[in-house]
Amino acid sequence: MSIEGTAILVIFVAVLTAFTLIVRHLYRVMMKGKPEDRFSRWPDRVKSVLVFVFGQARVLAQPAGIGHFIIFWGFIFITLGTLENILSMIIPAFSYSRFIGADAAGIIVLLQDVFGILVIGDIIVSLVRRFFFKPLRLESDDPKTTEEAVFILALIFVLILLMYGMRGTGILLEPNRYSRLYAPFSFYASNIISHWNINMHLANRIFTWCHHLIIFFFLLYIPFSKHIHILGAIPNVFFRNLGPMGTLSRMDFEDEDAEKFGVSKLTDFTWKQILDLYACTECGRCQAACPAYLTEKPLSPYRMIHHLRGELMSERKMILADGETPDIVPDTVTEDEIWSCTTCGACMQECPPFIEHVQKIVDMRRYLVLTESRFPQEMQPVFRNMEVNYNPWAFGYASRADWLDGLDVPLASDKKRFDVLYWVGCVGSFDSRGQKIARAMIELLKKSGVDFAVLGVEERCCGETARRMGNEYLAQMLIEGNIDTLKKYQFNRILTTCPHGLNTFKVEYPQFGYEKPVVHHTQFLLELVREGRLKVKGELGHDWTYHDSCYLGRYNSIMDEPREVLALVHGRDGKEFERNRKRSFCCGAGGGRMWMEENTGTKISEARLREFVEIGSDHLYTACPFCMTMFEDAAKVMDREDIEVEDIAEALVKVT
Repeated sequence: MSIEGTAILVIFVAVLTAFTLIVRHLYRVMMKGKPEDRFSRWPDRVKSVLVFVFGQARVLAQPAGIGHFIIFWGFIFITLGTLENILSMIIPAFSYSRFIGADAAGIIVLLQDVFGILVIGDIIVSLVRRFFFKPLRLESDDPKTTEEAVFILALIFVLILLMYGMRGTGILLEPNRYSRLYAPFSFYASNIISHWNINMHLANRIFTWCHHLIIFFFLLYIPFSKHIHILGAIPNVFFRNLGPMGTLSRMDFEDEDAEKFGVSKLTDFTWKQILDLYACTECGRCQAACPAYLTEKPLSPYRMIHHLRGELMSERKMILADGETPDIVPDTVTEDEIWSCTTCGACMQECPPFIEHVQKIVDMRRYLVLTESRFPQEMQPVFRNMEVNYNPWAFGYASRADWLDGLDVPLASDKKRFDVLYWVGCVGSFDSRGQKIARAMIELLKKSGVDFAVLGVEERCCGETARRMGNEYLAQMLIEGNIDTLKKYQFNRILTTCPHGLNTFKVEYPQFGYEKPVVHHTQFLLELVREGRLKVKGELGHDWTYHDSCYLGRYNSIMDEPREVLALVHGRDGKEFERNRKRSFCCGAGGGRMWMEENTGTKISEARLREFVEIGSDHLYTACPFCMTMFEDAAKVMDREDIEVEDIAEALVKVT
C-alpha cells in the first residue's frame, strides 16, 4: 500500500470511528426518553422510507422542494463517487466497474456529473432566495440558522467544484479514464483546466485530498449542526405514526411511580419525541402553515422544535449523567407559545420528516394543568362546568335535552335498539346557533326514515376539548362515563355533526376499549341522497364556498362528501379557498381556543373570513359547529353580518 493509501486509510478509519461514537452518544441521549412502541407494521414503515425519504414525496409537495430533491440525490451520488475514489486510493485495483460492469458504473458517473451541475445551480438559487426573496418559512429568531445554512451551502458548492477539478485533471492525466458520454461536464472542466499553467498531477492530488477532507469534516460536523436531520430524518420517517393523525396518547393515572403528569423536562418526552428533534430539517414549512404564527401569536412550531433541540444538545451530557436539567416550560418554550396552539395539525401535515408537534404541545399542557395548575384563567370555569355539568358552559346538566321539546325525537332510553345514534354534542345541545343545525339534522333524519335515537340528558361532553386543553384526567372521566352509557344500548353506528366529536369517537375512544363505526353528517347525508332516501327537489343556485374543518379534512380526510352535497344543493361547483382541503386554514377554535381570549395579533377567524370576502362568493358553508361559531363572531366584529354562514345540513333541508 502506498503512503497516500495508508494515510487516507488511517484518516478514513479514524473519522468513521469518531462518527460512530458521536452517533452512539446521540442514540444514548435519545434513549433516555420514555419508552414508546413504534415497532409494528414493518412493511409499511419500509414503504414510508422509500416514498418519503428516497422519493421525497412530502418535500416535492411544494415547488421549493425540487431544490432539496436535487441536493439530496446529488449528495448521494457524489458520496458514492467519493467512496469509490477513497477505496481506489487504498486498493488501487478497486472500481465499481469491476463489480457492476462498465455501463452501470458509467451511469453512476453520469448521474454524478449531471447532479453536480444541478446542485451548483440550486445553491445559487437558494442563496439568492435567502438573501433577496426570503420566504416567511425561513424567518428565524436565531441568526445562526442563516449563518449555518450559508456555510453548508458554500461547502457543498466548493465540494462540487473540487469534484470537477478531480475529474478534469484526471481526464488530462488519463484521457481514457472516463467516457465523454458519461462525463460531459467533467470533460468541459478538463478543457478549462488544460489552459492553466499548473502541474496537473499535483493539482489532481490537491483537488482529491481537499474534496475528501471536506467529506470527512461533514461527517463530524453534521451531528452538531442543523444538518443533524441527515441522521434523524430517515429513522424518524421509519418510526412515524402510522395510525390516525388526530390521536393523542393516553395517560396512565394508575401508575403509582408517576411523580408528575405531562412533560416538564426533555427526558419526560418519549424516545420518539426526542428523535423528532434530531429529524427537523429547519425548512420552516410548519411555520408557514401555522395559523397562530401567521396571525402574530407567540407560537412558531419550527421555533419550538429548534429551541428544544438546542436545549437537548446543550444538556446532553447532564441527561446522560441522569443529572438535573432545567424545566423546558417556560425556560425553552413559553406558556404563551403552548396556549397559542389550535391543535389544527397544519404543522404536521407539512412536515417532511413527520415531526409530531401537537402531541408535544399537549404533553406540556398536561404538565401545566395537571401538575402545576397553571393555565389561562378563562379555562377555569370551562373545566369546572365540564366536571359538574358535563358541558363547557354554565348550563345545568339536566337542561341538555331542553332543545328537544316539541320535536318528537326518539330517545335511546326508550328505544334500546336502533340503527343510528345521533350524538348531538355540546354545541348542538346548548348553543342557540348549534341547535339550528341539530334541528335541521333531525328533520333530515325523519324525512329519510332513518331508525335513530339521541341520548338526551344521558349525553356528556365527548372529552375532546378537555383533552386538548391538557386536562387528561377530566377527559378520561368524561370518556369513561360516556362509554358506560353507550354500552347500555344496541346500535350500529354513531352519527356526529361535530368533526371534533367524530375524531374523538373514531380514533381515541378505542384507546379506552370502545369501538363503534362513526360517521360525520356530511358523509351520512350524501349516503342518504345516493340511496334515494333523501330526494333533492330543487336548487338554491348560489355561488358557494366550503371551509374545510381541520378535524374533518386534515385529520380524517373527509373532503369530497361535503362538496358533493353542496354541488347537488346549488347545482354548481363551489369557489374554493386558496388554502383548502388538507391545507385548509384553521378557524381558530381548536385545542380549546374557542374558550380562551385571543388578544394578540389578528384573530384567526377574521383572517380566514377575509379570505372568503376576497373570493366573492355568496354563501360560506361549514361542517363544524366550532367553525360556525368562530365565523359568525368574526362577521359581527368585522361588521360583515351580511355574510351568510350555514351548515351543510341547513342547506340540504331547504331543497328536500
